[in-house]
Amino acid sequence: MSGARFDFLRYAAVWEDADILVDALAPAARGARVLSIASAGDNALALLTCDPEEVVAVDLSAPQLAACELRIAAWRSLAREELLAFLGVFESADRVTTYRALRSGLSDRARGYWDTHEQDIAGGIIHAGKFERYLRSFRRFVLPLVHSRRTIDRLLQARTREERIRFYEERWDTARWRLVFRLFFGRAVMGRMGRDPAFFAHVEGTVGDRILARTRHALTELPLHTNPYAAYIMTGTYPVGALPLYLRAEAWQPIRDRLERVTLLQARAQDAAGHFGAFNLSDIFEYMPPDVHEAVYAALVEKARPGARLAYWNMLAPRSMPGSMSELIRQRPDIAAPLHARDAAWFYSAFHVDEVEG
Repeated sequence: MSGARFDFLRYAAVWEDADILVDALAPAARGARVLSIASAGDNALALLTCDPEEVVAVDLSAPQLAACELRIAAWRSLAREELLAFLGVFESADRVTTYRALRSGLSDRARGYWDTHEQDIAGGIIHAGKFERYLRSFRRFVLPLVHSRRTIDRLLQARTREERIRFYEERWDTARWRLVFRLFFGRAVMGRMGRDPAFFAHVEGTVGDRILARTRHALTELPLHTNPYAAYIMTGTYPVGALPLYLRAEAWQPIRDRLERVTLLQARAQDAAGHFGAFNLSDIFEYMPPDVHEAVYAALVEKARPGARLAYWNMLAPRSMPGSMSELIRQRPDIAAPLHARDAAWFYSAFHVDEVEG
């Protein structure tokens, strides 16, 4: 990831499906230490529902860790409805006042960040990242060129698979949709407005076409009325019936009871101390050349207990277990493939679950 910046909030929400992550890691995570890429904190908190001993949430970015820390402070002090309003799921006019009541519970580093970003708090912190602003531009300025608000609302209605396919083919999949999608989610625009050009250094082929194919899969094969990622992209928030796992009612109390088990660490994943039973590695390998990927993977496996599981995604660059690790690691496509087939954050081309031999 040479050249990528980590001095601003890139992701205000996590764009990886916590449901499939938790299903993949739960057997190995229960009662174990879990190493998780922090990002905005959504999935690190969701992993608390597995009842681990500890979740070490690691990130190179201080703003990403500040986003995690503010979530934890809010969880500790607010009722669930208040939390959803503070984060930005529901409307609220009092977020800055709420923040000022919470700030004494933050570290100096997190407090220093959020004290200078109160405008982001006022708008709801789940909307404050560069990637979320990129999606907001798509929703406000690009999507209306293709479809009416009524058609977008109809897309998100509950339908059978056959009805979704028919709606997509007859109403949604226009020539204009394909054109603007390929442009907006192509390498140049996404690299400048959404992610980082450095994130595409190891990507080959046409980016827009590949994401369009995955989007067709999502809009036809997956239920949309319960999909938080589709709902956010199309509407700008999560409806009550389509919340990500960490915000659902059933996850509220388990997460709140286990907040003290989260440790935040600004470091590379492979530099976290100790041994772990489960690893949420996001899509970090995608940003590495093959030799670095192999070295980092091996360093992480050195920290794995027998039977540990490693879960990670590929979006555009194929990265999986290095061949040199085949005697130590068993790939689990029997677990990963059916989970990837229902991945609600559909833009990833692959989901991997690897298991350390006992």
